[in-house]
Amino acid sequence: MDFTLDEEQKEIRDWVRTFVRKEIIPLEPEVLRRERAGQPGLPKDELKALQNKAKQAGFFGVLTPQEYGGMGLGAMMTALIEAELGRSFVPFRFGGYADNILFHGNEEQKQRYLLPTISGERVSCFAITEPGAGSDAKAIRTSAVRDGDEWVINGEKTFITQGNEADFVMVFAVTDKEKGADGGVTCFLVDRDMGWKSEPIPTMGQWGPAALVFDNVRVPHENILGEEGKGFHLAMQWIGQGRYLLPARALGSVERLVEMAIEQAKNRVTFGQPIAEYQAIQWMIADSAVEIEALRWLVLHAAWLVDQKQDSRQAQSIAKLYGGIKANEIVDRVLQIHGGMGYTRELPIERWYRELRLLRIYEGTDEIQRRTIARNLLKGHANVRGTLG
Repeated sequence: MDFTLDEEQKEIRDWVRTFVRKEIIPLEPEVLRRERAGQPGLPKDELKALQNKAKQAGFFGVLTPQEYGGMGLGAMMTALIEAELGRSFVPFRFGGYADNILFHGNEEQKQRYLLPTISGERVSCFAITEPGAGSDAKAIRTSAVRDGDEWVINGEKTFITQGNEADFVMVFAVTDKEKGADGGVTCFLVDRDMGWKSEPIPTMGQWGPAALVFDNVRVPHENILGEEGKGFHLAMQWIGQGRYLLPARALGSVERLVEMAIEQAKNRVTFGQPIAEYQAIQWMIADSAVEIEALRWLVLHAAWLVDQKQDSRQAQSIAKLYGGIKANEIVDRVLQIHGGMGYTRELPIERWYRELRLLRIYEGTDEIQRRTIARNLLKGHANVRGTLG
């Protein structure tokens, strides 16, 4: 495998790098101020303005197929872009994105849901997690009962990203209790005005998930996404769409954090010399550099497998597990190097500390990744010798 970038790839990476440096990083002090005041760090109008500026330069729908107006970039290039975006904690992403499973909609659904989501006119959310069904997604209990040409949905979903902002939801409900996840779960496209409600869930970070409540919400039969009873497969496809992108974004974050630590170590003087002269500090920086390099290759390898259309599930689980653990260890070291100032909300370190902690929980906890990795090895689906065999 050769990870050398061609000229076009270098141009794309460099453009994103410049965009982050000139347009996003300068916003950080104001974003921190707003968040300290309990306000949204990046209001919708400002996010939209940034996305439009990027769109004018041709950056729209990084992963969206070209036939839908996107760039249709591969996994490797997308991972590199995520790493560049990860160098700032400002919650920015390029416009033109829609959940991968929406592409399974029929033509009418694409017109009503997919295309408006890509253009930014509509906002979606994905809802499978429930109070009693997190890592064990097969344990969902939200039900949908057919009544003529409609389905009546009852249940509650929790920790739903964009659940407060979305005007429609892709909700997964049990339509056949006997079959359960093996043919008895269906995905429905449900507009907010059909009756579901959301409540924000306060968290330690800036992630603002929601609880969704469905109380006899009636949905037309034609709003089934995909096939009746085949929803669990769609859910797993959504979850596995790009697990490597989470540690890719964390990669950019820890790169920047260690750069901050190096600068601090050079300038902070104690007992008559910079703290960079002390072995304790040097070892923290050295260990972080080694772990960053290892994470970089794990992410790129997983993305490369996706581009090669090879089974990437093991590699993605390894990258996410390692990325989540090491990102948290690195940000902790960087905070320690900054001492008391690192603990304040004047610097973004504690902000990253809270944000990176989430990486070990959402879209597959550390424990679930370990379970996946071990099972693949024990059942012979993967080999400890890896790609080289």
